[in-house]
Amino acid sequence: MSTMKHNPPNPEQLAINAATVRESCNMRQTVDALRRHRIGGISPWRDKVAEAGLKDSAKMIRDAGLTVTGYCRAGLFPARDRKGRQQALDENMRAIEEAATLGAQCLVIVAGGLPKGSKDLIGAREMVRDGLGEILDHARGCGVPLALEPLHPMQCADRACVNTLRQALDLCDELDSSKGGALGVAVDVYHVWWDPELKAQIERAGEKRILGFHICDWLVPTADLIFDRGMMGDGVIDIPMIRSWVEAAGYRGMHEAEIFSAKNWWKRDVDEVLVTCKMRHESVC
Repeated sequence: MSTMKHNPPNPEQLAINAATVRESCNMRQTVDALRRHRIGGISPWRDKVAEAGLKDSAKMIRDAGLTVTGYCRAGLFPARDRKGRQQALDENMRAIEEAATLGAQCLVIVAGGLPKGSKDLIGAREMVRDGLGEILDHARGCGVPLALEPLHPMQCADRACVNTLRQALDLCDELDSSKGGALGVAVDVYHVWWDPELKAQIERAGEKRILGFHICDWLVPTADLIFDRGMMGDGVIDIPMIRSWVEAAGYRGMHEAEIFSAKNWWKRDVDEVLVTCKMRHESVC
């Protein structure tokens, strides 16, 4: 860990990405657990919202007084043919409208990887750029900022061909040159902690472009490319340092714990998970 000292975070800034408790909770159970533990923010996933019903999900979140820090997820633009690309666009339009109904502060965009059988990485990235351009006006009209989330390069082929904050911000500058907040980035420490340009790119992003800040940890060794994230403090990421950079850039939003953990935290009781998230947020973030 860095020897540099950082101020502890405000406990009220903790939010929970619903993926952290997805195996033990449906939408109602997640909302009830957050209220029980006095955690003020949630980032729901589309499948759980669909299961509970969009209007019912919006009402239960509103009644609980929760801030919807983000809505997961849309994007996944690259496809083998025009029909597939249009289906992706249609799905993104629906996701934008759902995010607006939920009152989400942003819709998280995961770019998508190579179409099946393709090796054309440049072409896939062009499809991402074109797809974002196609949905941006609809997002503006619905009042839903799009938060493009770069994913770790190990997920380039199958999940996201946008892998660095620089790449994501280049797309933001190209498609939303006014920097009006319609298109920005989600900074997930799990995906970007390794990047030697991270501090400079966070500074470049600034207050208007940073729409979300996601926390967890990188375990050594990591047993799975997706489903082995660590609880904050259990791995090698200097979360306080990255938080200090994000805050210095002007970000004042919530810190969203997003922990995919098939063999550990997903198997634990929801109350244990949330108590630990609160404790670790205050002590190691």
